[in-house]
Amino acid sequence: MFKALIEPFRHPALQVDVRTMKENTGSKPRAKAKNWSGTLGRIWTYLAHHRGRLALVLCMVILSSALGLLGPYLLGAAVDEYLLGAGGRSWIQFLLGLTAVYLLFSLTSWLQNIWMIGIAQETVYRMRTDLFSHLHRLPISFFGKRQQGEIMSRLTNDMENVSATLNSSAIQIFSSILTLIGTLAVMLWLSPLLTLLTFVVVPLMALGMRWITRRTGPLFKERQRNLGELNGYIEETLSGQRVIKAFSQESRVIRGFTERNDRIKLSGFWAQTISSFIPKLMNGLNNLSFAIVAGVGGILAIQGKITVGVIIVFVEYTRQFTRPLNDMANQWNTMLSAIAGAERVFEILDEEAEAKDEGTAAALSHVEGAVTFSNVSFSYIEGGETLKDISFEAKPGEMIALIGPTGAGKTTLIQLISRFYNPDKGKITIDGRDITSIRRESLRSHMTFVLQDSFLFEGTIRENIRYGRLNATDEEVEEAAKLANAHSFIIRLADGYNKRLQPGGSGISQGQKQLLVIARAILADPSILVLDEATSSIDTVTEIKIQEGLQRLMKGRTSFVIAHRLNTIRQADRILGLKEGRLLEQGSHDELLALGGFYSELYNGQLKRAGSSR
Repeated sequence: MFKALIEPFRHPALQVDVRTMKENTGSKPRAKAKNWSGTLGRIWTYLAHHRGRLALVLCMVILSSALGLLGPYLLGAAVDEYLLGAGGRSWIQFLLGLTAVYLLFSLTSWLQNIWMIGIAQETVYRMRTDLFSHLHRLPISFFGKRQQGEIMSRLTNDMENVSATLNSSAIQIFSSILTLIGTLAVMLWLSPLLTLLTFVVVPLMALGMRWITRRTGPLFKERQRNLGELNGYIEETLSGQRVIKAFSQESRVIRGFTERNDRIKLSGFWAQTISSFIPKLMNGLNNLSFAIVAGVGGILAIQGKITVGVIIVFVEYTRQFTRPLNDMANQWNTMLSAIAGAERVFEILDEEAEAKDEGTAAALSHVEGAVTFSNVSFSYIEGGETLKDISFEAKPGEMIALIGPTGAGKTTLIQLISRFYNPDKGKITIDGRDITSIRRESLRSHMTFVLQDSFLFEGTIRENIRYGRLNATDEEVEEAAKLANAHSFIIRLADGYNKRLQPGGSGISQGQKQLLVIARAILADPSILVLDEATSSIDTVTEIKIQEGLQRLMKGRTSFVIAHRLNTIRQADRILGLKEGRLLEQGSHDELLALGGFYSELYNGQLKRAGSSR
């Protein structure tokens, strides 16, 4: 029978340890986010900005704890006064005294809560700001390894756990500690024997708490990790609804959601179930302590060793002694959850930011657009080179087309120019200057990207186009839209340029989104332009008009064009043929056709497929 009772506690969900969970996160945790003391110490670095108000809160906590001890003492004294035959005047004095004590107790409790809530909100505000700011200093590689929803969970759910603890639990735990110390001191002064008897239940409490917290701590951390995974999965499926419905994969994604939801339910169930034993354990031990004190105290009172008032005070202090333990036990669950959340926040804050610019790095006031690759090699992971010994030169104003199969390294090459990544070997120069000697912000300010996946922010169409150059006038915004052939569809909208777009640009077609992105690039007026299948979402008629606008935009500017439809790059000054990370050949359209090599094979193959499809 006993085995059947304990069997649920052998559930696999309870066999989780911290090391396993950290391995499952997919990234190596840093030392500062491994232990409670380190995490609490880092939270203190934020709280330390409010030392003055924290001192006031501390004073209120001490005062309220002292008043909480004074009330029962006055009550016991009043009983003894009555039993000893004191006059009615004494009763009035005690009544007024108790009223004053409890009014002051309420006032000090209210003040400490109000002040601490303000401190907690400002602390979490600063932590959330630091986390959000740090996210924008992290390299592109970081975001490629994590789900967006999982990162969002750290900004929202984990931060809220920290906020909830600072709002109430921190004060409650500290107040409970002070009440314990004060209660113990007064109890020892009144009756060492009854104090000793009260302590009989403390080892039982300690053992029970230790058994419970050793199991709930890892489970709370597991729940937070599972919650982050679920948020990431939800964000991914909501973003990919069109694909899910197009391939009729609703059942599969629902199963995936159910699996993740089950994991949260399981870890949360066991965490809450086991932690719910705490108040039951404490209440049972409280009653046991009360019975011991009442029984032994009654015997001592009959023997004349203590007064009835002392018994009353002791009974109340016994409750006050066990109540803080009960409060701390109840708040401990919240504290565990908050520490788990704070660890996840600090884990992100400990991620290495994008490498700082070299000390001698300088800004560029003007860029001609000469780009040179000299024996450049690069790999995302050790042992798997993505680019291998790439060398070429792009003269100012040239149009450079990058062609090759998927995975050839075309996009990686562009990312190296903008220093989203640094090459493992070789050197990249712009106008003869090594790009490592140029400040990243300055380098990227002279470049503009039009990617295959168009992205628009929440806001008006005018604001989205102006994102390319924030100080542009309305006339310049509209002129850029005309060059991108977006003006005609914009003015047909109900609010025209003031139409407000939802996040991601929902409400307009994919082709219209791409037109706005191209208009944004035109407005930016860059020295170096990058087009990654920029017209892939545009119909043929619109594509012709956009190509005319892009030709005007690219005139006098160095342009890198990634294209799979080779007929769109025939006018390129130079075509680079990439395959498996190697530069197989380079030259103009006519030169490469004459070679009869890699480019010629791709081009003629596309012509044949186009002819057979007619």
